Amino acid sequence: MRVLITGGAGFIGSHLCDHFLSQGHEVVCMDNLLTGSVSNIAHIRDQKFTFIKYDVTNFIYMDGPVDYVLHFASPASPIDYLRLPIHTLKVGAIGTHMTLGLTKAKGARFLLASTSEVYGDPLVHPQPEEYWGNVNPTGVRGVYDEAKRFAEALTMAYHRHHHLDTRIVRIFNTFGPRMRRDDGRAVPVFINQALRGEDLTVFGDGRQTRSFGYITDLVRGLDALLKSEETNPVNIGNPHEMTLLEMAKAIIRLTGSSSKIVYRDLPEDDPKIRQPDISRAEKKLGWKPEVSVEDALQMTIDWFRR
Repeated sequence: MRVLITGGAGFIGSHLCDHFLSQGHEVVCMDNLLTGSVSNIAHIRDQKFTFIKYDVTNFIYMDGPVDYVLHFASPASPIDYLRLPIHTLKVGAIGTHMTLGLTKAKGARFLLASTSEVYGDPLVHPQPEEYWGNVNPTGVRGVYDEAKRFAEALTMAYHRHHHLDTRIVRIFNTFGPRMRRDDGRAVPVFINQALRGEDLTVFGDGRQTRSFGYITDLVRGLDALLKSEETNPVNIGNPHEMTLLEMAKAIIRLTGSSSKIVYRDLPEDDPKIRQPDISRAEKKLGWKPEVSVEDALQMTIDWFRR
């Protein structure tokens, strides 16, 4: 197989590059390096691997066959999409249009990386795929939420109108090696604050919940979805729910840090709860997470130490 991965130099994208190369496939990694980094793919020494620095909001042309198109290009951290609001909207809308166009031209299978953020600040708990969400379209987080919601709508339009072979994954909070120190998301921020002996910054009262999964579990789920016949959106995440305060305390304990916890104002439209209903993934893909949060944290802490 020949696989195109947009956003392939990012956190999740780079792990996907490793995964498909390990299966013997040819991988084309496309990334404009706006939030990705060549350091994430610098270890790859494989003749079947090609890196192309390119912005997928432009027309995409590739010689030769393409079997899979995985669209993972997008800022994904609040600090990134608040810093890059227009590009976030463009890559969700125009970038999805361009990658779907390439998929159609090549007769390939398409996988869209969507997000649990399509549920917004949910009024249904846990969140099943049938839930339509509670999103503020004009709020500061709307640039990411609505970009992904539009991308899902466009993907389904291509699926229905052009009979394109498409898949949609809604990714819940995932962490692991290759996240940036300045990523802005809770786990890498807490870990690096703890390793430096700094206070851990918790927003609000810390009682807002998240469901944290490890990168290897996510990659397994993505592979299973891509190879399945399921064309409806599928939640991939760890249903083990915990508060951000619990996460901060766990990281202090596992790092052996003397850091204290300090509190800051809650950002606008920050979701209060987040937990995936993974019934569809279990039934359709035979997938569920295998790595415990504690083990995942320890492996990630060890990576940041190195």
